[in-house]
Amino acid sequence: MASLADFRNGLCIEFNDQIFQIVSFQHVKPGKGPAFVRTKLKNMKTGKVIDNTFSGGTKITTVRVERRPYQYLYQDETGYNFMNAETFEQVNIEAVMVENADLMKEGMTVEITYHTETETPLTVDLPPFIELEITYAEPSERGNTASSTALKAVTVESGATIMVPLFINQGDVIKVDTRDRSYSERVKK
Repeated sequence: MASLADFRNGLCIEFNDQIFQIVSFQHVKPGKGPAFVRTKLKNMKTGKVIDNTFSGGTKITTVRVERRPYQYLYQDETGYNFMNAETFEQVNIEAVMVENADLMKEGMTVEITYHTETETPLTVDLPPFIELEITYAEPSERGNTASSTALKAVTVESGATIMVPLFINQGDVIKVDTRDRSYSERVKK
């Protein structure tokens, strides 16, 4: 058991018989009445984020989780297959547990979060930035935009569609932010 003073971003807790991760929290001490904590909690199974307020003195149950590096192997009809680089153990993860799965390419290293007591996988996290090659891009023409921030859709080697600036061409390698699927920069060869 832990108290509200133990809250920190990333802490996993048991709430309503499910496992949640604290995305953000704010301790509030009003002039009248007891203190409380406002939180944003992310469900580790569904990925849904909810708001919740805990009143002062509430005891919470923390959940011990462990992040382990795995290598992405392939996708089949049952889900995504990963291999532990140290033990060579293979694990199959359902598609709903992998966010931005279309950005993964074979051989990529990801982190799988495990509930240590039950040894069940909770989430699959891609690295914050990945490099992908453009496999298809429409040619762009100079002067056909009204602003300098014009974007076009391109297809990358993993099959995902990303919005990039007009100067990006087929064959270029770009860095993509996996958290919001945005273009970050062009990688020099």
